Amino acid sequence: MGGVTTRSGEAGRGRRESARRRVPRWCRVLLGAGLALTLLAAAAVAGLKILSHRYERTVTREQLLDPDARRDRTDLDDTLNYLLVGSDRRPGATGDDQRSDTVLVVHVPAGTKRAYLISIPRDLLVAIPPAPNGWAGGSDKINSAYEHGGGGEAGVRLLSATLTRLTGLRFDGAALIDFAGLRQVIDLLGGIRMCVDTEVRSIHTRTLFPVGCQQMDGARALDYVRQRYDLPGGDYDRQRHQQQLLRAMLDRAGETNLRRDPVRLDQLIRAVGASLTVDTNGVPLEELALALRDLPPDALTGVQVPSHPATIDEVSYVVLDGGGNGLFDAARDERMPDWAQANPRWITRL
Repeated sequence: MGGVTTRSGEAGRGRRESARRRVPRWCRVLLGAGLALTLLAAAAVAGLKILSHRYERTVTREQLLDPDARRDRTDLDDTLNYLLVGSDRRPGATGDDQRSDTVLVVHVPAGTKRAYLISIPRDLLVAIPPAPNGWAGGSDKINSAYEHGGGGEAGVRLLSATLTRLTGLRFDGAALIDFAGLRQVIDLLGGIRMCVDTEVRSIHTRTLFPVGCQQMDGARALDYVRQRYDLPGGDYDRQRHQQQLLRAMLDRAGETNLRRDPVRLDQLIRAVGASLTVDTNGVPLEELALALRDLPPDALTGVQVPSHPATIDEVSYVVLDGGGNGLFDAARDERMPDWAQANPRWITRL
């Protein structure tokens, strides 16, 4: 490699109670479309079983985790890690652009009601292992793993294997969200409230986003959270804004009562089904919906991976600060609360 130029950047009664304790940890991985809708379905206590069965039939289920990245478990009442991938491409789609726009590791320490949303920088330089489709393996940006794997389920499998190699973590499940379908979900919720901290003009639509809190429909919200150019923190700001989008959807879901609007609720279920592919590692979706009633509104903490931009052989990357400054060790060793307290620079309160 050539020269490097860097700069600073920033889940009898005992069994039922056990299910209620452990399932919310998986539920939190359905943070985008899945989380918002499942929370709404859970709120509709009357007829919940019918709604959840419909949800079960609608959502696509696939093997999203590579065998080496999957954690086999018999007791879910433990620290859990889930992989959440956002893409503009649906599973099975063809085309040149198959990169994942958002990669989140959702980490839930045992015995807590808090989830840490660890945003993986899209340009992070990593070693991507070989794939069954003929990809021989090599160094590249982490969002390229989805492309090298062939997109869709196969792309997530290679991405999961890449993350396990990088972090040492194995996953309890995964979700793939199509951001194009997510626009409809946000619209059916009546839009969400986002607070813009730095004025920015979209490089995709030329829309200007002024500073201040404002109501956004699906297209506008997703356009905003994709921006990284002309922002002080670049991709780090984009990661933070996408974490805030997930919190805004959760807040809006909590404000919306659809028990008297079954038609709209059915539309939401269908929209999520068109947007979400999950690998629950055997956890029934019905249990997830039932458990979401107890999700605390302040359960989410955003985490950015300690890293900085670098130019290598005239290509822009992001590289880890000292292997991630102990972040992945803390997740493996159940020390995330202590790590977050010691590293406020990389923490976003959502």
